[in-house]
Order: sequence, then structure tokens, then C-alpha cells
Amino acid sequence: MDVPPQQPSTQFLTLEESAKVDAALLSSPEKFLTRLTISSLKLLKHIAQEYGVAIEDLTAQQVIAWFEKDGKIRRGQGIEGSYLKW
Repeated sequence: MDVPPQQPSTQFLTLEESAKVDAALLSSPEKFLTRLTISSLKLLKHIAQEYGVAIEDLTAQQVIAWFEKDGKIRRGQGIEGSYLKW
């Protein structure tokens, strides 16, 4: 079964960003962590926007609550209803 491509809003690493990470003089574990960090930054920007706060003002509780909400949506509406597509 083919997996549909993610919408731009939920694609956390663009092809260009991925190519830049691949070209970086980093070990494989460092490249993985770099990709994870870039993706996390984009997700934190989205979460902060939903809460109407600056990223630096997000609390751990807000991040946890956001993941709980997104997971509840995914369980209730399916993967297409949630922000994270996994």
C-alpha cells in the first residue's frame, strides 16, 4: 500500500534540509539528532502558535497537553485528523 505524502504543514524536514544534513560533516548519530532537532523546532513553533505564545514561553505541561490532544484526535478521527502523521 502506498503511503500518501504528508501535507507541507506536517512535513517536518524538507528535501533541501535533508540534503543539507546529509552534506554536513557529521556522524550518522549526529545527523539523526540534527534531523530530530530541526523537526522538533518546527513542531514547537506549531505548538506555540496554537497556544498563542512564544516558543520560549511554552511549558512542558503545554507540550504534553498538546501531544495528548493530538493523540486523542488521531484515535478518534484517524491519522488524517491529527497533526502528526504517524
